[in-house]
Amino acid sequence: MTQVPSLSYRRVVNALQRAGFVVVRQRGSHIRLQKRAGEQVFKLTVPSHSPIKKTTLAKIIKEAGLTVEEFRELI
Repeated sequence: MTQVPSLSYRRVVNALQRAGFVVVRQRGSHIRLQKRAGEQVFKLTVPSHSPIKKTTLAKIIKEAGLTVEEFRELI
């Protein structure tokens, strides 16, 4: 299994945007992203922390429907 990288929230948001996610809004220290895939809608919340905890990033990657390897290619 590939190790989850330690990244700032800006790099995470940029990588998710390359995967087709769009920033919907930001409220306080959390950024909401959304992606439509047919009938399905993926909604993510990324905390604007630097760096994001590895466990939090692993959960975000999983909720985005990506593997760690696919995410690493987007960085």
